[in-house]
Amino acid sequence: MSDAAPRLATGLERNRANYVALSPVAFLERSALIYPDRVAVRHGDRAYTYREFETRCRRLASALAGCGVQRGDTVAIMAPNIPALLEAHYAVPALGAVINALNVRQDAATIAFCLRHGRAKVLLSDPEFSVAVRAALDAIGGAITVIDIDDVLAPASGRLGAITYEELLAGGDPDYRWPGIGDEWEALSLLYTSGTTGDPKGVVYHHRGAYLNALGNALAFALKPESVYLWTLPMFHCNGWCYTWAVTAVGATHVCLSRIEPKAVFDAIAAYGVTHLCGAPIVLNMLVHAPDDVRRAFDHTVDVATGGAAPPSAIIEAMQSMGFRVTHLYGLTESYGPATLCAWQEAWGELLPDDRARRMARQGVPMPTLSEITVADPETHQPVPRDASTIGEVMLRGNTIMKGYLDNSAATVNAFREGWYHTGDLAVWHPDNYIEIKDRSKDIIISGGENISSLEIEECLYRHPGVMEAAVVARPDPKWGETPCAFVTLKPGAHEVSEESIIGWCRDHLAHFKAPTSVVFGSLPKTSTGKIQKFVLREQARRVR
Repeated sequence: MSDAAPRLATGLERNRANYVALSPVAFLERSALIYPDRVAVRHGDRAYTYREFETRCRRLASALAGCGVQRGDTVAIMAPNIPALLEAHYAVPALGAVINALNVRQDAATIAFCLRHGRAKVLLSDPEFSVAVRAALDAIGGAITVIDIDDVLAPASGRLGAITYEELLAGGDPDYRWPGIGDEWEALSLLYTSGTTGDPKGVVYHHRGAYLNALGNALAFALKPESVYLWTLPMFHCNGWCYTWAVTAVGATHVCLSRIEPKAVFDAIAAYGVTHLCGAPIVLNMLVHAPDDVRRAFDHTVDVATGGAAPPSAIIEAMQSMGFRVTHLYGLTESYGPATLCAWQEAWGELLPDDRARRMARQGVPMPTLSEITVADPETHQPVPRDASTIGEVMLRGNTIMKGYLDNSAATVNAFREGWYHTGDLAVWHPDNYIEIKDRSKDIIISGGENISSLEIEECLYRHPGVMEAAVVARPDPKWGETPCAFVTLKPGAHEVSEESIIGWCRDHLAHFKAPTSVVFGSLPKTSTGKIQKFVLREQARRVR
């Protein structure tokens, strides 16, 4: 018996017949082959079949190759949820190049950092963001080929490049045979964190991880060819949590949505029979509180996946009463989006609504394609008891974890200590094997699905001429989940400084969504060694109105 494994392995080598590198680009090829006339993408009054979708992606790949894009090059894109961004998720990796979907809410300085650090060779840019992009390009002064996306639904603005997206596609080969990849470990995507400790970190995905997490999403969310997926989640968030590829994998329909507004969401559900959508808790909150004249009735259940700060149980209950079925997910940029889901248990249906909603708000159990999860002591790596009270750090392991951080080996080594990806999130483990996050060790504020660094805001506050000391913590918010609350000690004589002036200062120096929504003036609680006691401030922030 001891010789069985070596004997069976002898002479059985990997070859072209029994091994093909996994890449999500294959999902498009398959769906175009099987469902050529099915609607693949909708955007306003436009609709593309899978045959047309594939042709547009091949034209884009061909045209980008003509612009000099080669294997390993970075192609950045600054756009809302429109077909061009979806097409780039296939055309760019099909060349063996790396897609860098930029956060459209970032300021010019951050955009410039991402373009420079990611060494972008080509930038596809929606005119809606021309002001910030132009300032970023001026800041880096590098030679980047800029292509303006002529989105029919976008407001007119100044052009930055010499050619538009549709002109670029017109010059591409519709039958282009993309070179593909040689190794599934090759980089597919570059995404930037929100810079929780200084500059943003560049998270690198590989083809294998994207392929697997897309299939995990399709399985966990019960996607099928008849599904209609509405893009209420930004595609720049973890490549749309890999739904950019998951929806295509089953031959379902993408419905693009440039602006996430209640009326547009309800109209799309009614008009196209939307069956699935994803979004931060703020999206759910927005739908629950939509005016009566905006809401539309629909005769089917719409599945909603949400992540970030757990949605309040009242929101889950309200969504269910409106015909939505909510699934809570948990993940990070480093885990390709969803790493866990709060898998539904039939027994929960017998619980009272409030008890059921509390269980549904937990972070849950591993996704089908995540190998392992643990809640453990961050130093000893010993798992905590599954007693729903002992706190440990959430750690992940598997094929759906990033390659690492671009040009940041120290951060990569630290993140992968002892063979686990350390999330920095603190949780308890329940007896039923579901995890529940209780706190964040890095003081990250999650507002409307966006990660905001308290340290970045504090640095900005300390630059204010009237501020002597500052600390920022999360304050619960019924709309955004969390918002930054600033605690400020003023310099002697700075009596004229007001809450409005502090918030205005931050809005002038940061992306607007990072600015505090409330400011508390006074001395800051400290330990005997002078360290600010943020846990005290968090309790105070809960009482701020």
